[in-house]
Amino acid sequence: MELARRRGFIWPSFEIYGGVGGFYDFGPLGSILKNKIIQKWREFYLIGENFFEIDSPSILPEEVLKASGHVDHFVDAMVECKKCGNSFKAVDVAREATGKDIEGMKESEMDEFFAKNGVRCPDCGGELGKVFLFNSMFRTTIGPGSQRVGYLRPETAQGIFIDFKRLQRHARGKLPFGVIQIGKGYRNEISPRQGIIRLREFTMAEAEVFFDPENPHHPNFSRLADERIRLWRAEDQIKGEEKLVEVTAKEAVEKNYIHNELIAYYAALTKKFLVELGIPETAIRFREQKPWQRAHYSSETWDAEVHTERFGWVEVTGIANRTDYDLSRHAKFSGEDLTMVVGEEGRKVLCHVVEPSYGIDRPLYCVLEHAYTEEDDRKYLKLKKWLAPVEVGVFPLLKRDGLPEKAMQVQSLLRSRGLLAEYDDSGSIGRRYARADEIGTPYCVTIDHQTLEDNTVTVRDRDTTKQIRVPIERLPELLTSLLRDEIDFEGAGTPVKK
Repeated sequence: MELARRRGFIWPSFEIYGGVGGFYDFGPLGSILKNKIIQKWREFYLIGENFFEIDSPSILPEEVLKASGHVDHFVDAMVECKKCGNSFKAVDVAREATGKDIEGMKESEMDEFFAKNGVRCPDCGGELGKVFLFNSMFRTTIGPGSQRVGYLRPETAQGIFIDFKRLQRHARGKLPFGVIQIGKGYRNEISPRQGIIRLREFTMAEAEVFFDPENPHHPNFSRLADERIRLWRAEDQIKGEEKLVEVTAKEAVEKNYIHNELIAYYAALTKKFLVELGIPETAIRFREQKPWQRAHYSSETWDAEVHTERFGWVEVTGIANRTDYDLSRHAKFSGEDLTMVVGEEGRKVLCHVVEPSYGIDRPLYCVLEHAYTEEDDRKYLKLKKWLAPVEVGVFPLLKRDGLPEKAMQVQSLLRSRGLLAEYDDSGSIGRRYARADEIGTPYCVTIDHQTLEDNTVTVRDRDTTKQIRVPIERLPELLTSLLRDEIDFEGAGTPVKK
């Protein structure tokens, strides 16, 4: 996190005013990294899965969220300290003080638990008050005055459900079909204490997959049927056993570990996406939510979790079977018919929904942590090449003899070909390599006196520190191929002896 703040990936929001918990800014490098993760997600779902994308408002009228159940059910158990007045999530206080999970208990049962275990304020040691429920949506008003209540959306999904009548026509009556939405979600966290892992404003990438409940199959299931996934089942969690079962997606369905083929498919796809970001398979598991942990709309939910050194296991994706909850509720509250006609027989169906819901901010942190590498006296980010926020560093060996001017020409050439190239002439060449390594830049191009003679440059590889010499005219094509892993580095040019 020190590196992330110092080099412009992530830093606390409103810093000059002392900051506000639960808000972070993405700096110049973090913004590029975040957008690259989003673009890769689009490649998986918009292109790979042939889904549709919409963009709907992030402020929702109260009646929408009454219908969806969020006004009544989007609540956290909260407790306040009688001495210092600080507020906390009851489950977090209990876990921190005793290591036990009290999620799912009634408020009175939580009060008894705190009294029995002598749980006190984690900040000042004062006595805690009674546990009560707190709705964690941000409330606002729409228009002047306060006649029309609205909320900042807690999820992007509702915009998709509201648009269902138009979207099913766009799908031409074929099931299953999927719709994605990427954008901000908001949750008025009681006491965010985990940095970027628990935010009050965060970026979501959600897919809603509409299917016929009589045919809950994915047409391309065989494509991922043999993908291996590690499951931590709810029944083992309830027994207190941290036992992972490793199976293929197909076996997960056959053994009834996962009760819906679509959930198994999107679990396998989620794993492939996280691995594509550079997260090791061994750091990925799928935890089944216990019945009392599931959202009010869910009949089955699996959380994709990534192991981190700083925060332990972090949930990055939730894959839920929302059944027909949302469409049936919106049909009831709006009076609209949200069924669709399928098949030659013209059967009317109220679709069920499987939802892969991703955060973007949490995977970004996990990517940075897993990329952070220390080797001897080197500290660098071993990011996937395509993911690096700066793809090429361009350095003049010296700040004289026309080398800076030539280096700037090379940078302009690379940028004109769509490469994120950054010029740096500050300090020794060794320090510049170290700075580039620290932010994960895969390749550095150095312009020296030989460049002025024969128009060739050296290209240095971040991971091996090896160098090759190539003509400037070949640089754009060569670097593009290297970033895509289409060619081998050492064979791409003339090796340079150290």
